Amino acid sequence: MDFEILKIQEQDHIALVTISRPAAMNALNTRFFDEMDQAVAEFKADASLRAIIITGEGKAFVAGADIAEMVNKTAEEGSFFSTRGQKTFSSFSELTIPVIAAINGFALGGGLELAMGCDFRIASTKAKFGQPEVNLGLIPGFAGTQRLARLIGPADALYLLMSADMIGADEALRLKLVQKVVEPEMLLETCLTIAKNIATKGPKAIQLVKETTLKGLDLTLAEGEQLEAVQFGALFGKGSEGEEGMKAFLEKRKPNW
Repeated sequence: MDFEILKIQEQDHIALVTISRPAAMNALNTRFFDEMDQAVAEFKADASLRAIIITGEGKAFVAGADIAEMVNKTAEEGSFFSTRGQKTFSSFSELTIPVIAAINGFALGGGLELAMGCDFRIASTKAKFGQPEVNLGLIPGFAGTQRLARLIGPADALYLLMSADMIGADEALRLKLVQKVVEPEMLLETCLTIAKNIATKGPKAIQLVKETTLKGLDLTLAEGEQLEAVQFGALFGKGSEGEEGMKAFLEKRKPNW
């Protein structure tokens, strides 16, 4: 597939994905989901990748879903569009490497849902966040009601979902919706630094950290502990990544992953 909306650059084992519909504030449409699904499939097949960064072009990260495309949908078509977006954003969790949202501007509606589908979020001081769907007589459709409550708690989530208030980067940081706030000119550099740092770690360990943490959210504590013990043990043994990492530590050298 030829990408029309996504611009993808790869350097130092890191993929930078830029959403490029600046005239539409990077609004999400069917073409976007087609392209993102294809990009995720390609990332899965690329064993050399160590991290993915997603950002937006212009003033917006993503200002929402494409209302012009949605306005005439039937109830069945609306549900299908919702499921389509949910599946695309959920596919980020199936990747074995971190997916980082570099939020450069407006992250509203589907844009915030896209950001929440990423593993963690770094924001520019100019970033704005909100779920304004109730202003249109709608609710979030790309897992916003589910992810927001899990990330910031049900009371704060319900406040934002019901009021449709737009908040700034500092408030998003206070709510732990984002993990770091930086000046606009430092956003991509900061995300690249984080990605490059992660790329120096044991790749199998990074994979199992992500897998174990996300799977554990759906388990009891006891079940999660059991899963962790199995995954912990999987990194031991002759020729394992854990053996190399521990030997390198004892020998005061860099590990050979």
